[in-house]
Amino acid sequence: MVEQLAVLSEDARELALGRFRLLQPHIENGTSLRLVAEDAGVPFRTAQRWVGLYHEFGLVGLSRKSRTDKGEPRAVSVQLREAIEGLALQRPPLPISVICRQVRRLATDIGETAPSYWVVYRTVSCLPADLLTLAHEGSKAYGESFELIHRREAEGPNAIWQADHTPLDVLVLRPDGRAVNPWLTVVIDDYSRAVTGYFLSFEAPCSLHTSLALRQAIWRKGDSRWVVCGIPDVLYTDNGSDFTSRHLEQVGADLKIRLVFSIPGRPRGRGRIERFFSTVNEMFLCELEGYAPPGGKMRGKPTLTLEELDARFRTFLLDAYHRREHSETKERPVERWEAGGFLPRMPDSLEQLDLLLIRVARSRQVRADGIYFQSLRYISTTLAAYVGETVTLRYDPRDMGEVRVFHEEKFLCRAVCAELAGETVPLREIITARNRRRRELRGVLKDRQKTVDTLLELKCGEVKEKPDEPPNPTAKQPPKRATSELKRYRNE
Repeated sequence: MVEQLAVLSEDARELALGRFRLLQPHIENGTSLRLVAEDAGVPFRTAQRWVGLYHEFGLVGLSRKSRTDKGEPRAVSVQLREAIEGLALQRPPLPISVICRQVRRLATDIGETAPSYWVVYRTVSCLPADLLTLAHEGSKAYGESFELIHRREAEGPNAIWQADHTPLDVLVLRPDGRAVNPWLTVVIDDYSRAVTGYFLSFEAPCSLHTSLALRQAIWRKGDSRWVVCGIPDVLYTDNGSDFTSRHLEQVGADLKIRLVFSIPGRPRGRGRIERFFSTVNEMFLCELEGYAPPGGKMRGKPTLTLEELDARFRTFLLDAYHRREHSETKERPVERWEAGGFLPRMPDSLEQLDLLLIRVARSRQVRADGIYFQSLRYISTTLAAYVGETVTLRYDPRDMGEVRVFHEEKFLCRAVCAELAGETVPLREIITARNRRRRELRGVLKDRQKTVDTLLELKCGEVKEKPDEPPNPTAKQPPKRATSELKRYRNE
């Protein structure tokens, strides 16, 4: 009975307790039930029924019983009610007037009383909203509105990262002067809500953009305000081709990252990164010239380049978003990520990360004056030993000041472009590297020539071991040739 009483509403409990108090003098003190009923103004037969219910069911017996057919129309038979519901669930939905006419014809055919318009209206109105949505709009709309959601909760920093792309609602000027919407690729830490990496581009999302965003997310940043880094345990994404590629699968296996994908067509569960995109719109983009929301009017005229947008976005990210208290966690993203002295997992080197992530590379031949790429010249003293060799360049389009040079899938060096990096390789270092390489090659030539001479002597039988003999002073020495005062050269 305690369990039954627990399911009663508060009003039902108050009603049962009030009736018990009315009957309490009779139940506990033995007062005449007739006198108790007269004092309370309750019919004697009703008081008798209450006493019987109390003795049989306890306090719950004194509550008002609900009807078993509550909520169901009683003006029509079960058959007609099911017919009304069946017509109301057809796709596309029928007007109530059409349902009413069809049900009346059916009632006449089966010999029942035809229901009124309002009876049909109330029957249709009692249908559950989820049933109507499933019948009229399909499984996708039903799933978005009524299906139970499993929210992934990260236990700590770098436990779960989310990654996604979005076109930004702002027009930015391309180098040719055209104004277009750029794409933003973002990687966000699920626990702290801190952005770990991003990439801005005019081109649609691809594997290179994802790789560059992950490279920035995993490696240490040069800015002391941006401390988020490391290898995540789980990367949660949608089913885009760049996320489900074999390349990313290999990256996950090598870095020990578990890849988790959302259900196709149901991107829910990635609400935190979607919410970040909304925050970018509401707190950053809406204040820029060229802001053009869908269906809205553009703010001013486009004036920003992609580099200027990148600089402003980074400032917003590090000075505003990361330092602002999050409405759900009640903590600042960076402080939440740093809390507890968290130490992230890191790759061995940036070069290893580049070799693993940046698969979009370019092959170039090392010339005597460096490597030419994108109409720029890159130089490093290490290249002195590889003139004429074919090498592979891996680079970050956001920073063309240097490229990473790989030879036979092994990291060789970093080559810099003096015009972009603001650095020059001194002539002294180039001469030193050149001379060092020449000495190495000469040493190799001597070793190889010595080996060849030894093999030729062995083949001709000219190599004979002779014991050491003291010189004979009486032996005639061959006459010395007179030396000419005129110097002669071998090539004369």
